[in-house]
Amino acid sequence: MTTIAVLGAGKIGEALLSGLLQGGRSAKDLMFTERHPERAAELTEHYGVAAVEVADAAKRADVLVVAVKPQDIDPVLDQLAPLLGADSLVVSLCAGLPTALYERRLAEGTPVVRVMPNTPMVVGEAMSAVSPGRHATAEHVRVVSELLSCVGSVVEVPESQQDAVTALSGSGPAYFFFLVEAMIDAGILLGLPRAVAEKLIIQSAVGAAKMLDRTDEHPVILREAVTSPAGTTINAIRELEKHGVRAALLAAIEAARDRSVELGKAHEDH
Repeated sequence: MTTIAVLGAGKIGEALLSGLLQGGRSAKDLMFTERHPERAAELTEHYGVAAVEVADAAKRADVLVVAVKPQDIDPVLDQLAPLLGADSLVVSLCAGLPTALYERRLAEGTPVVRVMPNTPMVVGEAMSAVSPGRHATAEHVRVVSELLSCVGSVVEVPESQQDAVTALSGSGPAYFFFLVEAMIDAGILLGLPRAVAEKLIIQSAVGAAKMLDRTDEHPVILREAVTSPAGTTINAIRELEKHGVRAALLAAIEAARDRSVELGKAHEDH
């Protein structure tokens, strides 16, 4: 499987194209679809990858990566249905949409792999979770994992866990951005210039993430290493606990999971 079509060239679709090219894929083996002609022309000029119609992509590509918004999936499946079969591989990057939806709408035996990526794909640091559908084999999962490894890390999970993955890592970057935004505002409140507050917090976030990744220490151990008796950090932690930050995060992630479930159910009768 060498020819890949990315259906939908938004941020995630473009990031995948860029990563595949950086990973050594030839531009002639890639193609993409894009509804807006100006955007399509811009991407072709920048990456040297051809823009095509959905029908052309279905006829020419071995792997079709569906990267449209979940609410836009129906017309795409309508176009793909008469053109795909067991010799194609469909990769869904659409949040909340189960492989069963594709399997109902496409020809019997069409292999589908569901993926939940996240936006750090644009800097080659995505966390992507893959789940095979009924007709997808271990080889299909290997192919998809290899493609996604060009733009970050990959883990395989049962599809029953995809809604949880969506809530945790799919939406996860937004939680970190939210926290960083609040901490920058706190720095300004304490009298620091915005540029200084941003530098302090962003680098602290990068450094903390690298420590988590490289030390294999539990987050509690790393936090305790910063938390001296009667010091500044423990006073800050007390306030976070007093205001229910931990409980709020748990509730927020549950709410995101529930919304992912709703997105999938909205297409159950289609």
